[in-house]
Amino acid sequence: MKKFIWIAGIILSSCSQQKSEAPTLASITPDGWKFQFEKELPLLGHRNWIIVADKAFPEQNAAGIEYINTNENLMPVLQYVLEKVNGSGHVKPIIYRDKELGFITEEQVKGIEDFRSGSEKILKAQNPNSRGEAFQTILHDSVFTKLDAASKLFKVVVLKTNETLPYTSVFLQLDCAYWNGNQEKQLREAMSK
Repeated sequence: MKKFIWIAGIILSSCSQQKSEAPTLASITPDGWKFQFEKELPLLGHRNWIIVADKAFPEQNAAGIEYINTNENLMPVLQYVLEKVNGSGHVKPIIYRDKELGFITEEQVKGIEDFRSGSEKILKAQNPNSRGEAFQTILHDSVFTKLDAASKLFKVVVLKTNETLPYTSVFLQLDCAYWNGNQEKQLREAMSK
């Protein structure tokens, strides 16, 4: 009986030392984040956000924000996310980048020029809009204001990457792919008559 109590004590002690959270698929398998993201994408719609974030992007307390650790470099994650969003048929991205990224020099941060040109190539290939712009720039702190407002009503999915260059996060505000602003304006005008 003493041996049983001793073994039970060891088992209970080791169980209490483990985290109460179960590991996610993203933390178990290298491509687990893709599975998680593909599970989320059909549920996302107009006014949701997807952020492909650098390593220092902060975890926030807002209930509407979900974090997925990709454990990959930013550009392959960005490429994958844009392909999936653009291929979804129900949403399209309005892309924002930090304005600060355009002012950082290679002398300040080695590798920033390669990142800037490589990411612009991805953005231009995946998201040509009607004005020929692939993305808009916005001050970094302004993004948090937008995310704070959005996360109160709409889900925000943050894909954390291993990128350690400053101001490299990319912000996708989702819009409806099958209904545009002009159509909405015409509808509202017809309804007001």
